Amino acid sequence: MKNHEQKATRPEPKHRGIKAMPFVIGNETFEKLGTIGTSSNLLIYLTSVFHMKTITAANIINIFNGTCNFGTLVGAFLCDTYFGRYNMLGFASVSSFLGMLMLTLTAAIHNLHPPACGDGSICASPTLWQMAFLLGGFALLVIGASGIRPCNLAFGADQFNPKTEFGRRGINSFFNWYYLTYTFAMMVSLTIIVYVQSNMSWSIGLGIPTFLMFLSCALFFLGTRIYVIVLPEGSPLVSVARVVVAAIRKRKLQLPEEPKQSLFRSFSTASSINARLAYTDQFRFLNKAAIITSEDQINPDGSAANPWRLCDIQQVEEVKCLLRVIPVWIAGIIYFVSVVQQQNYAVFQALQADRRFGKSKFKIPAASYIVFAMLSLTIWIPIWDRIVVPWLRKRTGHEGGLTILQRMGIGMALSILTMVVSGLVENKRRATALTKPTLGIEPRKGAISSMSGFWLTPQLVFSGLTEAFTIVGENEFFYQQCPENMRSIAMAFVFVGIAGSSYLSSLLSSIVQSITSRSNGESWLAEDLNMGKLDYFYYFIAVLELLNLIYFLVCAKYYKYKETDTTPEVAMEKVVQSEEKAVV
Repeated sequence: MKNHEQKATRPEPKHRGIKAMPFVIGNETFEKLGTIGTSSNLLIYLTSVFHMKTITAANIINIFNGTCNFGTLVGAFLCDTYFGRYNMLGFASVSSFLGMLMLTLTAAIHNLHPPACGDGSICASPTLWQMAFLLGGFALLVIGASGIRPCNLAFGADQFNPKTEFGRRGINSFFNWYYLTYTFAMMVSLTIIVYVQSNMSWSIGLGIPTFLMFLSCALFFLGTRIYVIVLPEGSPLVSVARVVVAAIRKRKLQLPEEPKQSLFRSFSTASSINARLAYTDQFRFLNKAAIITSEDQINPDGSAANPWRLCDIQQVEEVKCLLRVIPVWIAGIIYFVSVVQQQNYAVFQALQADRRFGKSKFKIPAASYIVFAMLSLTIWIPIWDRIVVPWLRKRTGHEGGLTILQRMGIGMALSILTMVVSGLVENKRRATALTKPTLGIEPRKGAISSMSGFWLTPQLVFSGLTEAFTIVGENEFFYQQCPENMRSIAMAFVFVGIAGSSYLSSLLSSIVQSITSRSNGESWLAEDLNMGKLDYFYYFIAVLELLNLIYFLVCAKYYKYKETDTTPEVAMEKVVQSEEKAVV
């Protein structure tokens, strides 16, 4: 009761809005430049400097990315429950900076990486100490990403007052600027920073993102005095746990004939930012958590005396929202496997292709080809929003032109096309390398095909389009379908799904590597792509994505969108009062 009174009398914070944006947006821009600039070329760094095998390096990157994304769930819980967004962002930013600094030192200090390969000699493997130092840097980056990713968007939105029209417009503007900084960071990282790393110096190329991350930390702390710092109020995951525990405790009870009118409702326990959800018949077992028995006691303010035994039906419906999105979330995990392949193996395809720009001697860095995926995504989104959606709106009558699940389905269908095109291009690249004059030897790989690297553009463009439909749609799906107080958890859900994709991709690569290995040690995913069958692996992923699309269509057909309760509050209060009298 005391906590409730304290919250009610808490003064309204002074939102500085746009005045805080130079610090928030500056922090976001430099943080993205730092993290993306460090991670975008790590695959090449591990294979060329630390002399790791392709499959080993790919697995380490997949596990690293997966752990970063999976850690967001832990970060969101700690942020909402104990530390708050400001403290979490400050701690995580410093951790990311220290992790980048350690990676930079592995390149700058000779004793922290293996010696360079001599002509015709076998490359030395990293020592135990060198690997420990490298993985220590990765660990700090994981801690940083786990705290930054689920909190940065919400922290920026906290600086605007959502109760005013100016504040709401500011929040929308902030989301646009956030996406712009992400795209800008990707472009710079995949071009300038990757070029410096690949053609000038790894120590300088990793030192630049580290310095940018230092600027990000400095800007973040400089704005401390004008930030709106929202204090933690407890994680919504606790509410989820209470519903599950209460439902299990009352599992032997029978549900009332009219549950909508009979189950417990308490306006004091409903979050002020949450829209009251309509009653649904799905997952009826959970409704037992809201059954009022003679043993349940109700406080004078209308809340349950023991929230682990009696829960409000609003809490039950919030848990149902989470359960309903899980099947769609699983489909998203399998979908993202196709995106992971473009982030990994497309780079290796580029290494063994003609990367010359026109007739000049300039070679495009292999990792920079990923920029075509970002360009297609960046160009398509405004076309979709300004031209396609209005045209579809007139014909479908839907506000968004198509439903969110329809958009996600289009992206998943395009992922199949992406994998098929990737296989065809790889078949052409390998055939050209084996039947026509090559352009030299890529160290520790094999002959360089005379096929232009620009042949990779179609598969990368399709990959970007799949993200524009599915990834953007998935973010919107979780944002809309999860309760308002669970939106940080919803964002963590997205990142955890990407983590699952990274782990699944690593598992699939290892299984294919093991099953297809031949007596000479080569497999579909051979170090030298000319000796492997990467195109077969792409076709295998295409079949997997086809099965996933069928599964997703079934989920979409039976999915029930979140609905709000339109029952007037006065009538609801009468129901609650009658319930309380019945218990007495």
